Amino acid sequence: MMITVTYRIETTGNVEAMAAKIASDQSTGTFVPVPGETEELKARVAARVIAIRHLPDAEYPTWPEVAPGSGPIHRADADIAFPMDAIGTDLSALMTIAIGGVFSIKGMSGIRIVDMKLPEAFATTHPGPQFGLPGSRRLTGVEGRPIIGTIVKPALGLRPHETAELVGELIESGVDFIKDDEKLMSPAYSPLKERVAAIMPKILDHEQKTGKKVMYAFGISHADPDEMMRNHDLVLKAGGNCAVVNINSIGFGGMSFLRKRSGLVLHAHRNGWDILTRDPGAGLDFKVYQQFWRLLGVDQFQINGIRIKYWEPDESFVESFKAVSTPLFSKADCPLPVAGSGQWGGQAPDTYNRTGRTTDLLYLCGGGIVSHPGGPAAGVRAVQQAWQAAVADIPLDEYAKDHPELAASIAKFGDGKAA
Repeated sequence: MMITVTYRIETTGNVEAMAAKIASDQSTGTFVPVPGETEELKARVAARVIAIRHLPDAEYPTWPEVAPGSGPIHRADADIAFPMDAIGTDLSALMTIAIGGVFSIKGMSGIRIVDMKLPEAFATTHPGPQFGLPGSRRLTGVEGRPIIGTIVKPALGLRPHETAELVGELIESGVDFIKDDEKLMSPAYSPLKERVAAIMPKILDHEQKTGKKVMYAFGISHADPDEMMRNHDLVLKAGGNCAVVNINSIGFGGMSFLRKRSGLVLHAHRNGWDILTRDPGAGLDFKVYQQFWRLLGVDQFQINGIRIKYWEPDESFVESFKAVSTPLFSKADCPLPVAGSGQWGGQAPDTYNRTGRTTDLLYLCGGGIVSHPGGPAAGVRAVQQAWQAAVADIPLDEYAKDHPELAASIAKFGDGKAA
């Protein structure tokens, strides 16, 4: 069994030689031959280059290690296979050996990890999602359409009773999902314990009256896994069913610790991912990054959306959506894709058409719901109406003629300013 990683190499030197250096340096090799590096040892654990696909030369180097004009900057995708004996199924070993060290190698003006294929053994040694798409649908009671969600805004500053007042209005609006902003965890002005105590009675009371339990994702992230579990237990004991987890902040170990003990839907926020990927000639693709977190067990994965307020182009969102929706080993390991960031009903048609005409997603709107001129309830209806139009292939402007909430939403957010 082999682990195959694809590296996009950029160098003024020889691509084949650089690929061979990566394979050697990241497995058995060092800068000089050593006595113990026998042929038998290399046969067991040495990585090897199995394919190279040349790409057009780069016009400029990604890193200033090579000055512009010093020669052609060659590019190629190199597939390098690592024996399972060298790495095993430990994700920290995989990250260290196959990814982390390559960025230190001299002679390249850029390198990016663009693909990774793991053997079946990883499926049996990591838990994967506990709830995923089917569990999220079951707990929200939403079938046949997107789960419509919103975010408590302003993101920071509201005290528990103020947050609860807003949440009370939101749950009456018909929304399916509400979350704490990823920046809100347990600050002094809004301790998680007090926030849970203020919010959950409203959610449970609404469930008693209507039969619908709005899913609320509380921010439980903490650098101390034990403290994070106490946060988790607090939410679960109060009747909650979801938590926001800042995955880059808590790390692999924190995520593994949480997932093995969790009774909550784990909503993954990837803040910090941009550090790893924003430079197109370095870092790693989301296609690779997301595999780690899915194996560790996230249930919902936030991946931005169409025409967002941040830097990421629409094509990147489409590829991210495809990545989390494609089984690694089976459909059970697919988390629920979460489209967010500056979303309102206006992106629904493009989102629907560019993601394979599926409604299997959580469509997350902050200001696009909360700031609707008719209030949050009208904001929810406007987003629902936009998705109805999208699925029916009716232009939004036409559908809005008979749907005043959507019409008001278009009038306010049509310039793309739904933060």
